[in-house]
Amino acid sequence: MLISRNIVHLDLDTFFVSVERLLRPELLGKPVIIGGTSDRGVVASCSYEARKFGVHSAMPMKMARALCGDAILVRGDMELYSKYSHNVTEIIAEKAPVYEKASIDEHYLDVTGMDRFFGVLKWAHELRESIIKNTGLPISFGLSVNKTVSKIATGEAKPNGELFVDRDAVQPFLAPLSIRKIPMIGEKTYRLLRSMGVVTIDTLSHVPVEMMERVMGKNGIVIWEKANGIDSTPVYPYHEAKSVSAETTFEQDSIDIVRMKEILVKMVEKIAFELRDKQKLTACITVKIRYSNFDTHTLQKQIPYTAFDHQLIPVVKDLFDRLYQRRMLIRLIGVRFSNLVSGNAQLNMFDDNLEMINLYQALDRIRRKYGQKSVRRGVGIENSEIAK
Repeated sequence: MLISRNIVHLDLDTFFVSVERLLRPELLGKPVIIGGTSDRGVVASCSYEARKFGVHSAMPMKMARALCGDAILVRGDMELYSKYSHNVTEIIAEKAPVYEKASIDEHYLDVTGMDRFFGVLKWAHELRESIIKNTGLPISFGLSVNKTVSKIATGEAKPNGELFVDRDAVQPFLAPLSIRKIPMIGEKTYRLLRSMGVVTIDTLSHVPVEMMERVMGKNGIVIWEKANGIDSTPVYPYHEAKSVSAETTFEQDSIDIVRMKEILVKMVEKIAFELRDKQKLTACITVKIRYSNFDTHTLQKQIPYTAFDHQLIPVVKDLFDRLYQRRMLIRLIGVRFSNLVSGNAQLNMFDDNLEMINLYQALDRIRRKYGQKSVRRGVGIENSEIAK
């Protein structure tokens, strides 16, 4: 049964490419690939013109260049993209009653009840126009009864369009679409469903839910519900408190700065792995110190979205150096990553470092199998203090 809600899904079109085109208008209408610019790099984003040649994100740059030899290659700038992402979020925050920042380039808005005062479609249209006017970025939206249908509608509205799917039109809208359009259906699931003879959402919606559960477990039920336009997932309000953190209290107050930095490195490794494991990125780092007299001080810094240890550790060490000014014994230290959004950490990697990405993926696989402490940096391994 469809719950009557009004959910808007906003998605910035080819976000990284669009930002680059704002600064370099000569890129308009041309195939553009964002990422590490040597053969060792990977594609972080690409324009629609490049997609026509089969280029897609996460593809090795060498392959992308072979497919689209005329593409203009641009080394990405996550600091720049983060700035524009924050600008868009600020506009939404000023106008939307409840919003969720789902990733660096997409938001969900719950505007249920607003139709009592003015039309939600008109309101969403005006919000989109405001974003375009104030940022210059193309953006699309889908408006429907839940997150799933709204997100699919956005995909159909692209590029730079709008689509409203009301309650009675959900099934007719979904029916002819490919099952690839359903969020959470990846390549493996797609191949499995195709082997069952399932190609369209309509066919999938008529597969007995019991069969889906037998074949795919609980995920099968969720996919079946999505195919039938059912999704009760709420819009989770976005706010500063959305964070992950780690801290440790010393058995004896300490002034051993070298040791403390080793522990901070361990903390970063721990919670950065948690981010990558949950496919999250952070845009704000906070370091905390509690002195022996219980005075507590924090210092934070906004950063480009990331989830990689080697980008986070230097910032944490710098914040600690700036924060520790009193030269008193320290009782507690901690680290917090906030302003979290969903996103593949691979998008952070615009340098020529496919090996670095592969290394992180390999290390994280080992951690998932044998535990987080199975692979760590040499720094701090001998410490008895464990970040909790």
